[in-house]
Amino acid sequence: MAPNGLLGRNDETRFLAEFIQHAADHGNVIVMLGEAGIGKTTLLRAAAEHARAAGLRILEAVGVEAEAPLPFAGLHQLLRPVIGAASALPAMQRHALSAAFGDEEGPPPEPFVIALAALNLLADVAAQQPVLLVVDDVQWLDRPSQEVLTFVARRVSGGPIAIVGTVRKGHACPFTTAGLTVLDVLGLDDESSRGVLSASAGYLGHADRERILQEAMGNPLALVELPVAWRTTRGQALGLLPPYLPLTARLERSFAGRIAELPAPTRDSLLVAAVDHGDELPEILTAASLLAGRRLTVDALDRATTAGLLRFDEMHVHFRHPLVRSAVLQSETVARRQAANAALAAVLVEEPYRRTWHRAHSIVGPDDEIADELETNHTIALRRGSVPSAIQALERSAQLTTDPAKRAGRLLMAAEHAFGLGSVDLVDRLLTAAARHSLSQLDRARMEWLREIFNDGVPGDAARVFELCDIAERSARADNCDLALKLVLGAALRCWWADTGPDARARVVAVTQSIPGVEDDPRYVAALGVAEPVLQGETVADLLSRVTMESVDDADALRLLGMAAHAIGDSVRAADFLDRAETKLRQQGRLGLLYHVLGMQAPVRLAIGDWERAAAASEEGRRLAEETGQPIWTTGNIVVDAMGRALRGRPEQALALAARAEQSAKRGRLNDLLACARLARGCVWISTGRYAEAYEELLPLFDPADPSYHQRELFSGVMFLAEAAVHTDRREDARGVIAGLEQVAAITPSPILHVHLLYARAVLADEADAECLYLSALGQNLTRWPWVRARIELAYGRWLRRQRRVCESRAPLRAALTTFDLIGATSWADQTRTELRASGERASAPCAADCDALSAQELRIARLAAEGLSNREIGQRLHLSPRTVGSHLYRIFPKLDITSRAQLASRLGAA
Repeated sequence: MAPNGLLGRNDETRFLAEFIQHAADHGNVIVMLGEAGIGKTTLLRAAAEHARAAGLRILEAVGVEAEAPLPFAGLHQLLRPVIGAASALPAMQRHALSAAFGDEEGPPPEPFVIALAALNLLADVAAQQPVLLVVDDVQWLDRPSQEVLTFVARRVSGGPIAIVGTVRKGHACPFTTAGLTVLDVLGLDDESSRGVLSASAGYLGHADRERILQEAMGNPLALVELPVAWRTTRGQALGLLPPYLPLTARLERSFAGRIAELPAPTRDSLLVAAVDHGDELPEILTAASLLAGRRLTVDALDRATTAGLLRFDEMHVHFRHPLVRSAVLQSETVARRQAANAALAAVLVEEPYRRTWHRAHSIVGPDDEIADELETNHTIALRRGSVPSAIQALERSAQLTTDPAKRAGRLLMAAEHAFGLGSVDLVDRLLTAAARHSLSQLDRARMEWLREIFNDGVPGDAARVFELCDIAERSARADNCDLALKLVLGAALRCWWADTGPDARARVVAVTQSIPGVEDDPRYVAALGVAEPVLQGETVADLLSRVTMESVDDADALRLLGMAAHAIGDSVRAADFLDRAETKLRQQGRLGLLYHVLGMQAPVRLAIGDWERAAAASEEGRRLAEETGQPIWTTGNIVVDAMGRALRGRPEQALALAARAEQSAKRGRLNDLLACARLARGCVWISTGRYAEAYEELLPLFDPADPSYHQRELFSGVMFLAEAAVHTDRREDARGVIAGLEQVAAITPSPILHVHLLYARAVLADEADAECLYLSALGQNLTRWPWVRARIELAYGRWLRRQRRVCESRAPLRAALTTFDLIGATSWADQTRTELRASGERASAPCAADCDALSAQELRIARLAAEGLSNREIGQRLHLSPRTVGSHLYRIFPKLDITSRAQLASRLGAA
């Protein structure tokens, strides 16, 4: 890429040239990060020119601070040239995109459906010609557009879609926290700075030049603009600028100095353009005429163009740089900004949504009429899929509301929406604002619930559990059973994540059971199971047994029933509920709940031996949890991934992940996840033959005084503790632990506990009792527990061989080997082959495809393709573009040593 006169930018232009060169085939994303005026826009234009010359199609958008309240304005700007291709999208995605752009009415589209529609639209366009998205000032796009852009950016790898975006340093933006490649655009070096300054202001004397170089600190825009400000102020014996100001403030001050000298009509037009959420020239001139009190023409803008502040054509007005817009707004009084908003409101009579917004910013003090209109605006924003815009409307509505109770209600409503964004600061700020007003008892309960769900039941003092239960009781007495259930479920989650003690758990159960008429509500079942999985296990199991899968159609209800089943250890039933919930959530595009379901699917699938599904669920669940700002669920997926890698013979990876998860779990005092991290490490030691270390690692799981003790998670450690005990001659000690668990098993029907005890009883038994226990265990229906059954078969075969019943040992060993190979339990498969060889039988090599080279995502795609799904169908399930799916398959084929899609089924058939 030619520098095009970009002094001091050789490294950046070379980097961008290489990026463009590979973009057509591989897809990629670059985020140019730098302070205002540092040259990001100039580099962006150079990249676009190079890409255009290379044959890429360019789609452009520019973030404008004043347009932030308009949902999907940035996305519409970006996709406008190709929106005609949306007709080929699936109906749900097509309608979601139309609703987001305000082109059709309907129920509020899910944000992720809009994002997926944008991704697929771009993929369709890119299939004809590689595409480069060029987005300037991403931080000033409306928040929904930022979220969509980030969603697309995470998923373009491998396809002919590339993105180059600029973000001003110091501005929080999803685009900068998405793990994308960042190009830091820094200040120019001294030689380049002097070159820029000489080219733009060669007339300056030495002292003035040195002063400007000192103040500019290598900022190209400052090097160009500050000499102009210097020249206009020098004759007035003023200093250049006040010292020690942040650079952006200095630049905005220099712009404001130039604006002040423009004639009044030009300033009126500039001000209206700055507060406008649009860029249409007729609209701006009409409103500016109202502000000026006389008819203005384009002549009013000519002076602004001459001054280099903006450009315009027959229909649109564009500021040359966002700093100009900022400078205009900062240079005017509040009264003038309000007058400009009032003028725009008078013009926008045919656009009630925008008209209300400008009316709201044209006044100071309360106005209930406008406040009510803003609440309507919030509904429209939700219908268009813009939660941030809805929150802004509610917050401004609350500011204009006279009734304190109504004001608090609107703030609480905004906080509920903010919860969905995962923004700690925003929720806290809104709740703090609401708390300043006199709240009704129910509104105070709503506030407590909001605080609770936002923290997802993060452990703390058990007193918090009692407090939530008290509020739930009051809510139920006020006939608000819905809120009461929400509160007790929040309290129950606290009991799950941490050991809050038997009194707290009993209180949750008592309050839950006191709420009238809710026994059939999935939240009731989940609260009992999560709070008290042992003592309430039988009750929960009975309630779940009454539910037929086909009778539940609501995805959230299925999620809660799956949660309850997982809590009591009914992994098989949990898998069925969660499977159905996952399917429905994917169909509906509701990814906000999907991370929850995947976070439970992962350990459930691990427990029943479906390790590929577990790996895929933990990988996708972790990504979604990170995207939605859910640290507990992120850690949960990491620790399940650690356990899965330990089971499949990847000890180093497992230990690293377990350590990472444990560090996070310790900070949050999350007993549940501490137990899982310990279990993963114990599994590593067993799989690598370090049984003594395994036993010492696992024993604290069963000690109520240990921080990793969790009354339900310990069930998953029973088999491993017994296996470690057998290999270290600690049978007697382990029998004492198992005896205590036998008493627990008499209370709860937990399937995971009972099947693990089948194994533990047999391997720890005396010789006289062992065979009877092995045969009893293998006589149970363990069809949905293949991993447990194979463990029992291996142990039984090993026992038979040591009893010198060699021929009899082969059948259970063969059966165990088949299962271990099937699910990928490499360590246990190796042990079984050793036993078979010792019995005189030559053990066959694994017949399944070696899928270790595939990531969990690639394996999931390969499985779906083997089932006959098209790239588009796979993409809709996994929220990827069809092109990205195709790129994954392109990389999968050589890893599996195949050349066509038709070979996938046979190659993976035994895997």
